[in-house]
Amino acid sequence: MEENRPRRSRPEMGTPEYEEWRKCMLERRRKRLQRERRNRLIAIGAAVLLVSGGISAGVTAFKEKNTAVSQQKKSASATKESNETENQKNSQDESSKQNVPTEAAALEETLSGDTLAKADILAQQYNYDKAIDLLKKDPGYGSSQKMQNAVKKYEETKATCTAWPLEEVTHVFYHILIKDTSKAFDGDYKEADYNQVMTTIDEFNKITQTMYDKGYVMVSIKDMAKVDENGNITEGEILLPPGKTPFVLSQDDVCYYHYMDGDGFATKLIVDEEGKIRNEYVEDDGSVSVGDYDMVPLIDRFVEQHPDFSYRGAKGIVALTGYNGILGYRTDESYETRPADLDANKVQWLDEHPDFSLEEERAAAKKVADAMKAEGWEFASHTWGHQNVGQISLEKLQSDTEKFKKNVDPLIGGTDIIIFAFGTDLTNAADYSGDKFEYLKGQGYNYYCNVDSSQYFVQIRDRYFRQGRRNLDGYRMYYNPELLEDLFNAKEVFDSARPTPVPPMG
Repeated sequence: MEENRPRRSRPEMGTPEYEEWRKCMLERRRKRLQRERRNRLIAIGAAVLLVSGGISAGVTAFKEKNTAVSQQKKSASATKESNETENQKNSQDESSKQNVPTEAAALEETLSGDTLAKADILAQQYNYDKAIDLLKKDPGYGSSQKMQNAVKKYEETKATCTAWPLEEVTHVFYHILIKDTSKAFDGDYKEADYNQVMTTIDEFNKITQTMYDKGYVMVSIKDMAKVDENGNITEGEILLPPGKTPFVLSQDDVCYYHYMDGDGFATKLIVDEEGKIRNEYVEDDGSVSVGDYDMVPLIDRFVEQHPDFSYRGAKGIVALTGYNGILGYRTDESYETRPADLDANKVQWLDEHPDFSLEEERAAAKKVADAMKAEGWEFASHTWGHQNVGQISLEKLQSDTEKFKKNVDPLIGGTDIIIFAFGTDLTNAADYSGDKFEYLKGQGYNYYCNVDSSQYFVQIRDRYFRQGRRNLDGYRMYYNPELLEDLFNAKEVFDSARPTPVPPMG
């Protein structure tokens, strides 16, 4: 009878727990086959004893004059039965010996296939050392020609990689994507803003596919610059094979503000039953649809199909304010404290949600944030109140930062990246200095991003990393398509549903 054991969940491949689980599975299979073989032999032995007992009883009834003949027959029969039994036992032993390695080999082949698949994803995402290490540590590596061939291939590809010049890494960004253009471009007072700074899902998908076809690969700014425990910055390294070009991706205001309700945008990010990041979208009849309606899930799905679009698992940076909460959840304390100056949108939302619980909203937002980080996404401060850091006072910056650290940081696990709202910056092209920089650095911010139409703007200094970002939106595609030619053809991407001319800025 099979022993009762608690079922063990399968650990992640490549970990010590996985190797222990794997050995345990093989040992359990071996012991089970041994028990089955032993039970078969016991059954055969019992049958032999029954036959022998029957023969003995029959012999006793024979007459004395037939004793000698009967004894001869008995001896011959016993010899024959003994030979047959021995042959059966030998056959069963041989069969069991053959079955044990055969079934164990099948399990070993399955586990080896899992390891190969894991290594292949790592290699597709340019993490050749980790892929090679995973295979070489596998117990079956020495006898697996497939694994050895894979290691050889990874080593050959790795040898073709070169370090990309960090000052030539571009950074592109979006705002929340438009799902329904008929609602975003409906002629109301918000249409002009949406037309200028937003991008439609159709445009986004075309841009993503075109950049992938051109060999672009998403990287993390933390691959570009490393920070030690004292906040000192040193250059990182990005190693890519020929034909690949690194870029950084980010998205601003992933909070799903109240003012966007009913204008054709997703309303929040969620984790579905399969653990995947999705969006909710409120239909005209009030029903809620779940799908890929914004950048995060769209990029996740794209990387599932094209792992080589991501450098070592990197995705993008999600920049958050806090005054309306984050990721579509109303996580700011003002929803609970209801100060006298609470804005009308918040008041209306609270009136429509009498069962609001700040604790539940924060727990739901944290669940999504944790799932996003596990998928390679990073978070940045966009300031709590979407402040123009270049213009506000130091005191205002301090007050705003305190609100962000109180209401947002606990939900995202903290961040040392700040993406300035309004595309502003602390200085022009000159190196950072002054009270505002010293304050932000003292608050733990090491990575700083502004908006710059240049193809590249990167500064790596002893105390900070700084990078300019390029807006891929209606305004840039309409007025400056030539500035985007290294990425895509704006005429081929521009959504025909977008009203023209796109309103000028200012």
